[in-house]
Parts: sequence; C-alpha cells; structure tokens
Amino acid sequence: MKRAVLLLTAAALAGCTSLDPTYLRPAAPVPLSWPTGDPYLAEAPALPNFTHRDVFRDIRLQTLIAQALVNNRDLRIAAANIAAAREQVRIARAAQLPQVGSSATLDANPRRNPFGGINGVRLSPAINVLPSFELDLFGRLASLTRAEQERLFATGAAERATRVALIGDIADAWLAHAADTSLLAIAEDTVRSAERSRALTEARLRGGVAPRTDLLQAQQVLETARADLAEQRALRAQDANLLQLLVGAPVDSSLLPTSLDQAAGTVAALPAGLDSRILLRRPDVIQSEFELRATNAEIGAARAALFPTISLTGLLGLASDTLTGLFSGGAFNFSAGVRADYSIFSGGARRANVRLRQAEQRAAVATYERTIQTAFREVADALADRSTLVDRVAATRRNAAAANETLRLVTARYREGIDPYLATLDAQRTAYSAQRSLVQVQFTQARNAVTVYRALGGDGI
Repeated sequence: MKRAVLLLTAAALAGCTSLDPTYLRPAAPVPLSWPTGDPYLAEAPALPNFTHRDVFRDIRLQTLIAQALVNNRDLRIAAANIAAAREQVRIARAAQLPQVGSSATLDANPRRNPFGGINGVRLSPAINVLPSFELDLFGRLASLTRAEQERLFATGAAERATRVALIGDIADAWLAHAADTSLLAIAEDTVRSAERSRALTEARLRGGVAPRTDLLQAQQVLETARADLAEQRALRAQDANLLQLLVGAPVDSSLLPTSLDQAAGTVAALPAGLDSRILLRRPDVIQSEFELRATNAEIGAARAALFPTISLTGLLGLASDTLTGLFSGGAFNFSAGVRADYSIFSGGARRANVRLRQAEQRAAVATYERTIQTAFREVADALADRSTLVDRVAATRRNAAAANETLRLVTARYREGIDPYLATLDAQRTAYSAQRSLVQVQFTQARNAVTVYRALGGDGI
C-alpha cells in the first residue's frame, strides 16, 4: 500500500511543468498567390481534394500504381522507418513510467553448527525488487517524448512523400514508354520510306538518269534510320525495365501503352488554385514542420536539464537463512527513499546544450521556409510550362504536317526528274526531325500534368 501511494503521488507530480518554447508556425515566405499573366494561366480560386485516379485515368496505369503501392521496396523501407519511429516514441514514453528491477544475492555465513549448510557454512538467499521513478517536475522527459512523437509524424509525412514520388515516377515511366513506342513507330516508318527511296534511286541509277552519289546518299538515310530504329527498341525495353523496378513485380505487357497519342489523352490537368497556402499540405512541407516541432520540444528538454533530477527509489526485499523460510512473514522488508542529483560543475555543458538546441531550431525554421519556397517555385514553373505547352504543341504539329507535305511533293518531283535528290534528302531529314519533335513536345505536355500532381503534394487530404 505504501508503495502504491508513493507511485501515485509521483505520477501526479510528474510532467506538471513544460519548458518548451511556445510553438508558432513560421509565416510562409512566399506570395499568397501564384504569378499571374503571360506565361501563367488564370486558375480556379480553390483546389478540391483529388487522388491520383483523378489525374491518371487510364485503367492500365491505375493497375500498375496499385501494384506498386503493394510491392515497391522503397515504400517497404518507409513503412519500416515508421515502425522504428513508433518504437522510439514508446521508448521515450517508458522513461516517464516507474522502472522496476530486481537483484538476487547468496550470502555464505559461517555457523558453529557443523551439521548445517555446506561444510559448516549456511546459505542465506536474498531477493530484492528495486522500483525507481524520476519525478518529471520540469518536463524534461515529457519534452523528449514529444520530440519523438513529432519525429514519428515527420516519418509518416516522409512515407507519404515517397508514395507521391513513386506514383509520379510510374506515370513518367509509363508515358516515356508510350513516347518511345511512338518514336519506334516513326523510325520503322522512316526505314520503310528510306528503303523505297533507295530502291527508286537505284532504279534511276540503272536507267542512267541519276548519279551514283544519289544512291550513296539514299543509303546513308536508310542506315541512319536503321540505327535509330535499333536505339528506340533498346529505349523501349529500358522503359519496361524501369516500370518493373518501380512496380516491384513483373509487369504484364497488356498494361503498357501502345502510343503517346492514346496515353497522353488519359492524363488530366489539375487546376493549381490561386492560394499558395495549399503548399502547406505537401508532404515534404509537413515533414519539415514536424521536424521543426521536434527541435522545439528538444529546447524544452535541454532547459529542464538545467534543474536537478529528483528520483524516488524503493526496496522490496525477501530474505531468509533457509529456503523454507524464504516467504515467511519475517523475511519481508520494504524501504523507500528520495534522491536528488545535480551537477555542480559541468563546464557550461548544460547551458551550451540549450544554445545548441536553439541553434538547431533556427536551422529548422530556415529549412521549413526554404522547403516552402522550393515548393512555390516548382508549382510556378509547372504553371509557366503549362500555358506555353499548348502553343508549342500546336506549332510543332503544324510544322510536322508541313514537313510531311513537303516530303511528299519533293519526292514526286524527284521521281519525275524535276528536282535533284539532294532536295529529297533534305526533306526526309526535316520530316523525320519534325515528327520526333512533335512526339517530344507531346510527351513534355503529358509530363507537365504529372509535375503539377507532384508539386501540389499528390493526393489531397
């Protein structure tokens, strides 16, 4: 009963004071709204919550993302980090509770009775149970527990950041596979066109109406196209390998896109919203703020360490000269005491520790502010890209159409002997480059939606 009263009193006294600085979230060091005017788009004034399914609407891509959320090893690492951080909280919290230890001794005392014990020595066993409890009068242990809790939350935000990055990486790789598939189709078509052009040039050479240099130039175009074809096959295979790594399991070929035109149309653009405070829900910003909160709590723990440490100790013992009397009434004893510890001279280490934690807190504030500024820039850059990409795609599409028509006309004029082969060669190269440029800018436009998804913090909460 005495022990129970003692521990209840200690629990009532513990944690009654906190020396943590009052936490105030730093003001976001960015404008309230995104940049406006050309080249930025006017956006809706608010952003509703969204998920990756609202952005990536192709069921094949959604299936790959779902598989990755189960199998990806980076997510497993992040989950293990959360589990470790949770146990750190429990360890810190355990320090606020009474600690109970035990010890056992075996005393050998000589006796005059030659028939007792071993060789005239009687064995006297003793078992001691030692409870101890630090009175957290200044909140040091509570502050340390809060610091670990904030780091647990920061680890959870880091896991969410990993998840958002993974979804974005899968979408990028899926679109890259689509782009390389389209470029592969262009290379295959160019090889077929170059083979026809070479056959035509060879026929004209045999007819005596074309010089041998035309045939050699046609051969150069053909071999260049064949080299590009081989390269595109390798790139598309590498895209599939990357997807398999990200998903963490074999990828069914039926889930891969067949062309960029088809895949890009399934990626929706999100409104960015005018209020830049939406950045506060980005997982990296959330993680940075929890880290800041943790350093704030550690300042309180360092301040509390300037004061004496007061501990309650108790001794509950059982002792007897004989094993049969070990649990007899006379074998029980109990004692308790209070111990106060304070370092009289520590060379200024404790106050230096407070200043250290304060410096770390200032660094955490700057890190938090820089994270928000970086997030603002990423969103602003993505918006600037979005508005110009519409015009770039339209202009590149018109250029590709004009190049293809030029190639058709020049080829016809060469077949009729009107233009030299050099004009056909230039037209082939121009058309080939224009088609590839169109795929590249379409790919950039599709990836811009992925970039906005990342910059806004992924799935809304």
